[in-house]
Amino acid sequence: MATAPQADIDAPISDRAKTHAETMVIRFAGDSGDGMQLTGGQFTLSTALAGEDFATFPDFPAEIRAPQGTTFGVSAFQINFGANGIETAGDEPDVLVAMNPAALKVNVGDLRPGGLVIIDSGEFSARNLAKAGYASNPLEDGSLAKWQVMAFDISRQTLEAVKPFGLGNKEALRCKNMWTLGLALWMFDRSRAPLIDWLKGKFSKNPLLAEANAAALNAGHAYGETAELDGPLKQFAVDATEAAPGFYRTVTGGESLALGLVAGAKLANLPMFFGSYPITPASPILHALARLKEFGVTTFQAEDEIAAICSAIGASYAGQLGVTSSSGPGIALKGEAMGLAIITELPLVIVNSQRGGPSTGLPTKTEQSDLYQAVYGRNGDAPLVVLATRSPSDCFEVAIEACRIAVQFMTPVMVLTDGYIANAAEPWRVPDMAAFAPFPVRFHTDVPTSGHINPYARDPETLSRIWIKPGTPGLTHRIGGIEKGVKTGNINYEAANHQEMTDIRRTKVANVARAIPFQTVDQGPERGRLAVVGWGSTYGPIRKAVQRARAKGADVAHIHIRHIWPLPTNLGDLLRGYDKVIVPEMNTGQLKTVLRDQYLVDAQPLSKVSGQPFKIAEIEAAIETALG
Repeated sequence: MATAPQADIDAPISDRAKTHAETMVIRFAGDSGDGMQLTGGQFTLSTALAGEDFATFPDFPAEIRAPQGTTFGVSAFQINFGANGIETAGDEPDVLVAMNPAALKVNVGDLRPGGLVIIDSGEFSARNLAKAGYASNPLEDGSLAKWQVMAFDISRQTLEAVKPFGLGNKEALRCKNMWTLGLALWMFDRSRAPLIDWLKGKFSKNPLLAEANAAALNAGHAYGETAELDGPLKQFAVDATEAAPGFYRTVTGGESLALGLVAGAKLANLPMFFGSYPITPASPILHALARLKEFGVTTFQAEDEIAAICSAIGASYAGQLGVTSSSGPGIALKGEAMGLAIITELPLVIVNSQRGGPSTGLPTKTEQSDLYQAVYGRNGDAPLVVLATRSPSDCFEVAIEACRIAVQFMTPVMVLTDGYIANAAEPWRVPDMAAFAPFPVRFHTDVPTSGHINPYARDPETLSRIWIKPGTPGLTHRIGGIEKGVKTGNINYEAANHQEMTDIRRTKVANVARAIPFQTVDQGPERGRLAVVGWGSTYGPIRKAVQRARAKGADVAHIHIRHIWPLPTNLGDLLRGYDKVIVPEMNTGQLKTVLRDQYLVDAQPLSKVSGQPFKIAEIEAAIETALG
């Protein structure tokens, strides 16, 4: 069997001068079959091993298999990495790797002026140019003049590299992404050894493919190291970050949520049941939890969204922590069952990984358009608690908070995340779980001396009803979707009783505000000319934009809200301390409406519904306009 050259994997780095950079943004783009997500993921691994801070943005098409070479099928992976507190995946790539004409057409407009574009010229045939909608070849017509261009035949280079392994042409070209990754590893001074080990593990049942991919990886690295390439192709030296001591790992939002849910169930001393139905971009939570059965987690892939949430409600009734997840369309289907959980007053955690809507909308793109749905979107007066995550690593703490509130107040809690957070990755310092206060559940076991038990008997402080495990001797009871009597728990249609029960449920959720922290200012003064108020995944771009504005002397503050409903008790007074309030959201102004309604402040929207996250520059411009 032919073997990949291995001798140079850990050879000393070339002495040629490197270009220093504090941060870099690179985007890999190609056809959805070109392995761009895998390439980006492995480059992320090398970034983590190099000790650099980073944030990623996987951006893939909605079509399962769009026609090859068309703009509909372009898949991209962007990573921003370096030493200075990376908060976003970057506004503009410094380097774009375009594997075909369609990838170039879709992505080159985002490349910063003067940035480097690396192109596989072997894919720029007349047929592929026509598929991408090019009237002429951009490599020849001068349309790429404002960027640095390196075009070489990656396809041919790959075929040469894997020729000794006897692969067919189609199978050999599947190694192109590894050739490209090898070149990127050379550009940013990264070791190939961990990637070689990963390939051996991935293709352990087919060592020939492992060797072929390793050969392509090494060939791409050698091309950068040995080819006489004058001009834009350089090695870059990017500083490692100064991180606090501790154990770090890379997490996506989906993984972090899964770990947080498990931790929350442990802190409540409850087994967890997760009922879900696959939907983009929520499915990774199910995938992650299915691997954690040893921690008392039961996962159930239901036949539909309604069955998924009803199974979780049943688990909560039986004395477990019921959890379900979906995205906007699935959350809509779960709406009636959410009302059932509210009227039965059972703890339930609902994760909504938002995506572009309405209906099927933009299933693989990001949005924040489900806030109204979360706060108001059920029949009847049906309040529940709503929390929002701001980043992949933040998902862990928010999941624990959701579990705490659900069991302490006997209420459903919805966690809002989105496609950007769910799929993006960042370094996470694994916390010491001793720092989290347990909140163990106490099931009701006191048998009444006379009469029957009222399952709607309440804690006078929280108004949460008692939680009885079915089968507890002497505590036979029933709950359900029909209104029950305040004093008996029996079915009751009386007007005054329904008024009282509705008021109790509303007040119980409102009381959660007394059990959450005061709203703090992320940066800037507590009074001033302007506050930029955000929630969810807008955190990174708002934070960076406010930092830059304050560095220029602007009187601006950043407030980011985790507890969406009920809102923190001091938030109204805080907002009234600013002359102006702007609210960047990836919707048409939903949190803005809630803030106006609750506090009568003249909050102004900054809306974006393109399916893409905010750029730092967009929020910077809004700050300048508001203060101008």
